Amino acid sequence: MGQEQPVSRIRYVNVHAADSREYQPVSCAIVVNAAGAWAGELAQLAEPRLRLPLEPRKRFVYVWHCPDGPGLECPLLVDTSGVYFRRDGIGGNYLGGRSPAEEDEPDTSDLEVDYDFFQEKVWPELARRVPAFAALKVRSAWAGYYDYNAFDRSAVLGAHPGVENLFVAAGFSGRGLQQAPAAGRAVAELVLRGRFQSLDLSRFGPGRLAAGEPLAESAVV
Repeated sequence: MGQEQPVSRIRYVNVHAADSREYQPVSCAIVVNAAGAWAGELAQLAEPRLRLPLEPRKRFVYVWHCPDGPGLECPLLVDTSGVYFRRDGIGGNYLGGRSPAEEDEPDTSDLEVDYDFFQEKVWPELARRVPAFAALKVRSAWAGYYDYNAFDRSAVLGAHPGVENLFVAAGFSGRGLQQAPAAGRAVAELVLRGRFQSLDLSRFGPGRLAAGEPLAESAVV
């Protein structure tokens, strides 16, 4: 039995119905993998030999009240410690958080909020940066997932090197909302024109992962 050959083209995808074991195969000419935190898992279904290091990372966002905090002119602020915050409306509320250290990554099996993380890792840095925050009161919080690129924390954008009709747009590591307009346009140009036109984003292509050429981003909050 010879060596198994890698998949070269996707001919159909299976669409699974919610809460059902049934699925519907759908033929396709082009597939865009923009599955966020699960983009790496989905990509392996197409080409198991080339792992994309895209994975879910749980992050907490906290909302607190501080009537004496920065005024309406305060922008989104990212401290050198990695703590960030911005105003949330005009009622003296703020929201923010911080990414944990690699060794402190929380369990991703649920979306429970760790309030101790705020008390121990976020609040001290907030109070150092803005002394008024020493008297803040936490009001609420939630947890969500980053589509985290464990290789270099930069977006993976472009044609998959192992599957000719698969494009990837994921791994934004928390910056997806900011970069979505440019990323969407770039993928549309690749699909329709076969190349980038507005901006040359080829440096972000998936091929850099296999080549071991990181495009490292350190400013991840």
